[in-house]
Amino acid sequence: MTPTRDVGFEPTDEQREIGDAAREIAEREIAPHIAQWDRDRAFPRELYVKLGDAGLMGMLVPEAHGGVESDYVAYALAIEELARVDAGTAVTVSVHSMICNAIVRLGSAEQKERWLPGLASGEIIAGFGLTEPDAGSDAAAIRATAKRDGDRWVLNGRKQWCTNGGYAGVVMVMFRSGGPGAKGISAFLVDPATPGVIVERTTEKLGIHTSNTVDLLFDDARCPATALLGTEGNGLTSALSTLTAGRIGIAAQATGILSACLDASITFARERVAFGKPIGAHEAIAFKIARMATDLDAARLLVYRAAALADAGRSFVVEASKAKLFASTKAREHASEAVQIHGGYGYTTEFPVERYYRDAKITEIYEGTSEIQQLVIARGILGRFE
Repeated sequence: MTPTRDVGFEPTDEQREIGDAAREIAEREIAPHIAQWDRDRAFPRELYVKLGDAGLMGMLVPEAHGGVESDYVAYALAIEELARVDAGTAVTVSVHSMICNAIVRLGSAEQKERWLPGLASGEIIAGFGLTEPDAGSDAAAIRATAKRDGDRWVLNGRKQWCTNGGYAGVVMVMFRSGGPGAKGISAFLVDPATPGVIVERTTEKLGIHTSNTVDLLFDDARCPATALLGTEGNGLTSALSTLTAGRIGIAAQATGILSACLDASITFARERVAFGKPIGAHEAIAFKIARMATDLDAARLLVYRAAALADAGRSFVVEASKAKLFASTKAREHASEAVQIHGGYGYTTEFPVERYYRDAKITEIYEGTSEIQQLVIARGILGRFE
């Protein structure tokens, strides 16, 4: 069932087609394999070409560059449908789409021509590198450097927790090209095959096992001058605007996890019998499901509002933060409740709710922690105090 029917939000035919395509391919290509992929911590590289064929890797890419030129509402619908089956696949597509969007907005004609067709087809996957060992939420504190040497940039430093980094054909990375502070940071589109770009390690994670996360070392990596994305010194602004758009995707991912928790809980509550009747007939379980369903609707509406504002060209910074804060918090809370509803079964790998539980937590952390989201929201209400 199309999720939007539950909350009185009616998508356009084009938006519905994108959501339907995501649901169909998730059920056909991901659902039969996800339990094994999760156990093996497998990155299903071939899947992303199939997603590209379905238009899901180029949702935010113009048709002129091989994409489907859809909008943020369609993007949110698709990410939710993917996350309902596998949160790892959803974040891979979300981050990939976030970089596509950055290239569309900030890239030169040459960069768009070079990268966007392959990204839209899924032949190339995009990665993202901002965080460093000593610079996470405080992104202005990054130390990795970019120094100009003739017609080249020489990149040095380490980037931590780079999503898609081990399989990426291009990585959007931030380096310090000038003095201290935010205005000394620039963004670059780096080919990971560049000599001096090294995958130091693959991160072992609690959940989202099908998502690839690596640490990248840049050791005198020499990139052409054309690798600069946007203008020099505007990298942190580029990164933060990219993250703001990406928060719609992570909020949609969390909503998809929450949707999966509700589906699994309803099924189990109808089938599991205790004290002579289905456990859903007991208020202790029924009320958990009632709260879960209510919070799912609320999360969806917050996501759709942020996406609609973005599509309208209006400010959506605070709305995206509200959507991400609420959806991620409720995904984590209700994943725990889904395990509780399943009882001992929920703690085993026989049922998928233990995976939802592991996958949900990260949505409160990446692309801006819940604490950062609250800061953004508060500043939007109160302004900045000097």
